Amino acid sequence: MSKRLQMLEQMLDKGSQDPFHHYAHAMELRSLGRLPDALTAFARVKQTFPDYVPTYLMAGQVAIELEDEAGARAWLTEGIAKAEARGDDHALSELNSALKTLG
Repeated sequence: MSKRLQMLEQMLDKGSQDPFHHYAHAMELRSLGRLPDALTAFARVKQTFPDYVPTYLMAGQVAIELEDEAGARAWLTEGIAKAEARGDDHALSELNSALKTLG
C-alpha cells in the first residue's frame, strides 16, 4: 500500500467530509492500477457527494479502461447533466469529448 493511499484511508476512516479526500482516494487506487477498486470508490464519492463533477469523468475513464462501455456511457452522461446544472463549461467539454470517444 502506498503512503498516499494509507494517508487518504486514514482521513476517510476519521470521517472526512471533504469530497476531495474521497475523490483523491479513488484516484490513488486508479494510479495503483486497482481499477475495480477505483470504480467502487468513485461510486461511493457519487453516492456521498453527487454534485462533485470531476468524479464522473474519472469514473468514466476507469470504466473505459475496464472495457465497460455501457458503464462508461452511464458515468459520462450523468456527469454531463451535473456539469450542465452547475454551469461548469470546462467539465462539460471534457465529458462530451470522452463520450464521443465511445462512438
